[in-house]
Amino acid sequence: MFNDNNFQANQAGVLYRHGDVLIRRIASLPVAAQKCVGATLAHGELTGHSHRIQQSNTVQLWVHGSDLFLEVKEASATLVHEEHRAIELPQGLYRVWKQREYRPDAYVEVMD
Repeated sequence: MFNDNNFQANQAGVLYRHGDVLIRRIASLPVAAQKCVGATLAHGELTGHSHRIQQSNTVQLWVHGSDLFLEVKEASATLVHEEHRAIELPQGLYRVWKQREYRPDAYVEVMD
């Protein structure tokens, strides 16, 4: 028998890659996370392109320190970028990372 609660719980940890953005499904937001405005997960400093949710009214972004989180409030949301195939994210909570590269003096975010 299919149990939707178990299905949702088992989805925590699912990873999505969208260019230089990595998104991981999580079970809950950090307690002190704060809402932020917009639907853009990463800006392209070099190209001006961005990784963003197409239907901005279906999501809420959250921040906790320097960490970014995404809440998809509807059945799904479409993540788009001019140079990548769009992907659908199902309803749920996600942590978002922007790819970094190692340099001898520091880790820096990859410039898109």
